[in-house]
Amino acid sequence: MSELNDEYVTISANHDPTIVCLERVISKLLRLGVIASIVLIIVGTILTFVQNPAYLTSSAELERVVAPDAKFPHTVSILAQGLREMRGEAIVTLGLLLLMATPVVRVCVSVAAFIYYRDRIYVFLTAAVLCLLLLSLVLGSVE
Repeated sequence: MSELNDEYVTISANHDPTIVCLERVISKLLRLGVIASIVLIIVGTILTFVQNPAYLTSSAELERVVAPDAKFPHTVSILAQGLREMRGEAIVTLGLLLLMATPVVRVCVSVAAFIYYRDRIYVFLTAAVLCLLLLSLVLGSVE
């Protein structure tokens, strides 16, 4: 086991310190984004059931939560209002938005890093990935 650790350290030590630092920042960013979104989704789910106890006893009421016309926020203003009121549905929505934003932010950090290192090919490729991600968010509208 220690041989593997020594080999890993040797491989990592050959990297440029700024690249190692960037890899750590990206790793922490992804980890933090996923953990924060999970916490928000769990807290929002608990609050939703606390604020609507009928969901626990009535299957008809519970079906309203998962129906296509559920009362989850679909606009930024409704989301902001729900967050001010500490509505569970709004907190779950915020958690899902954070989960969606995490990889987008990671790609933005990568674009900035490749610009810093003047690696034009990877700047182009990563910027193309970023454009595709943003385009999918814009075109993937909810009816």
